[in-house]
Amino acid sequence: MPNIMRAPLWHSMAESAGLTKPDGSIGETIYGQMTKFAAEVGAVNLGQGAPGTEPPEELITTTTEAMRDGFNQYAPGQGFPRLLEAVAAQRRRDFDQHVAPNEVLYTAGATEGLTAAILALLPRGGSLVAFEPFYDSYPAAIAAAGGTLHTVPILPDGHGGFGPDWEEFDRVIAAVEPAIILVNTPHNPTGFIFSADDLAQIGRAAESVDAWVLSDEVYEQLTLTDQGHVPPAVAIEDSARVVTVSSAGKSWNVTGWKIGWVIASSEVRQAIQTVKQFLSFTAGGPMQIGMADMLSGDSQFVAENRASLRSRAEVLVPACRTVPDAEVSTPLAGYFTVVDYSALTDLDAFELNDLLAREYSLVGIPVPALCRLGSPAYETYRASIRYSFCKSEADVDKGAQLFTALGRHLRENPAALRRMP
Repeated sequence: MPNIMRAPLWHSMAESAGLTKPDGSIGETIYGQMTKFAAEVGAVNLGQGAPGTEPPEELITTTTEAMRDGFNQYAPGQGFPRLLEAVAAQRRRDFDQHVAPNEVLYTAGATEGLTAAILALLPRGGSLVAFEPFYDSYPAAIAAAGGTLHTVPILPDGHGGFGPDWEEFDRVIAAVEPAIILVNTPHNPTGFIFSADDLAQIGRAAESVDAWVLSDEVYEQLTLTDQGHVPPAVAIEDSARVVTVSSAGKSWNVTGWKIGWVIASSEVRQAIQTVKQFLSFTAGGPMQIGMADMLSGDSQFVAENRASLRSRAEVLVPACRTVPDAEVSTPLAGYFTVVDYSALTDLDAFELNDLLAREYSLVGIPVPALCRLGSPAYETYRASIRYSFCKSEADVDKGAQLFTALGRHLRENPAALRRMP
């Protein structure tokens, strides 16, 4: 059999995303690992950010009607015009972002959109700067493009929130002169929302080195406070250098449908589509139509979903705070809270997550899995675990009960999470 390592790209992608095991074999993503692990040990899975509640019945109905109306063959490569028009209208209605339908590209989820954009816009040997922690598809796509990832940490502010290290941002931009600056706002896992001033600063930095700004906005609709989402394309003066990626999965509880989109000037959109058509030419025909109808209609589901997430966060986060000496974040947006256990354990997040799963039936995502090994962010989040409150009410309630019991146990046994001599 030919040596599979003669073409090492697949292995480089896995290694960049932290999927390479000590023996050289390739594992699943951290999300898949933790979902499987939770099932194996019978723990409550607060790991993967997959909604535990259903999409609206009206979305199921309109998508079913699209199937019956014949939208079952290949959709146009750019996407059905109804979806492109609906996305353009939604961006203007919700964010005052002026978009033409020919600037919208359907993608099979945001991950494909991000990957296609990176492959299209990152030169071989070029640099991309992202904020850290980050979604694990970023380094894999950068490796596939033959580029290099550089990161700027988003750090705890000591008051339950987070903020970028702007001095490090300026240093990194000047040092590497990236081709792309990638911004995830609202940010996973911290829930940090970049302000208009933050984004304008990023725009000026991008202009100074002639970089693209690639924005990952999949949590755009899921802000949990009065601070709303600001798209980079709205806040950055030179909006033509901004490429926006988002999707319907998080807002509408249809992560399995993979309905995403890229928004860029028509010339840039065409370049990204040229790459995307050889990843998946198209997909999800009837789902595109169903989602177009939802985006164009007067459904209140997204607002209701946002309120439901807020109420579930208000159950889980206070329960996490019953754990003595744990630092628990206040989520401003998205699905997650981050719990820093460093004051009460010498275990790292991976060891601690294993212990909490086996002894206390709680599984989350170790935050260092979303960082570069040995980076300042990796060290900062060494003992931090991300927990999802997007799960079902029953799972969130159960998780809250387990955290409360954990807190009670640790008050009686303060050394319970420390490494045994």
